[in-house]
Amino acid sequence: MAYLIISILLQVAFIVHVIKTGRNFLWIWVLVLPVLAVPGMLAYLAIEVIPELLRSRTARRTARGVKKALDPQADLRRFESEARVTGNVANRQRYADELVRHGRYDEAVEVYRQALTGLYEHDPNLMLGLARAQFGKGEAAAARATLEALFQANPDMRSPEARLLYARALESEGAAERALQEYRSLAPAFPGAEASVRYAQLLKAQGREAEAVSIARDLLEQARIAPAHYRRAQRSWLDTAERLAAGR
Repeated sequence: MAYLIISILLQVAFIVHVIKTGRNFLWIWVLVLPVLAVPGMLAYLAIEVIPELLRSRTARRTARGVKKALDPQADLRRFESEARVTGNVANRQRYADELVRHGRYDEAVEVYRQALTGLYEHDPNLMLGLARAQFGKGEAAAARATLEALFQANPDMRSPEARLLYARALESEGAAERALQEYRSLAPAFPGAEASVRYAQLLKAQGREAEAVSIARDLLEQARIAPAHYRRAQRSWLDTAERLAAGR
């Protein structure tokens, strides 16, 4: 009896799926007939449901994650090969970006410089990538100079990432007041919590504890009413903000 009830419930669930997803209604006849019910459900799973799951964005993302875990340098090798074979700017940029992700900053700087020629001499994405690599290898002054050249050559560029990197470069050089000015103007509109947290951290480092606490508390109050996905994505920065707000 239990088997019969479970079988009927599964048939109903499959039939509802057919109707809701607009599948061929012939599947309903296959699923309804008692003699074909079990093999029909297995066939429906194999032909309609499983391939759709494999094509889904989540499944593709999971597959990419597994692939990266098994062979973390697969993309790096592929991008290197493409850059070497074609030598075009787009492939060089992909290769340089991947080098940065792997912490190979010296090589990335060289590849970016090779791409920053001719029509692409002042390409904003390449210049930002170069500054990112320079900062990563500990050359804050070089990163700042690259970003200043980027802003001068591309006055209409409004990149929060570039502005945040500029503030961090100033901070690393010891230009605290200039860095605070950059953080102050950037933090309210920055798409995330990082700019506000770094602003509060620098204020605290400069002995301006009350201001740091105020910035952190304002950020936490805004996060409290923000969507859940924002809080999940910014969890590590919000944890730091909580410590700052508590004076720790």
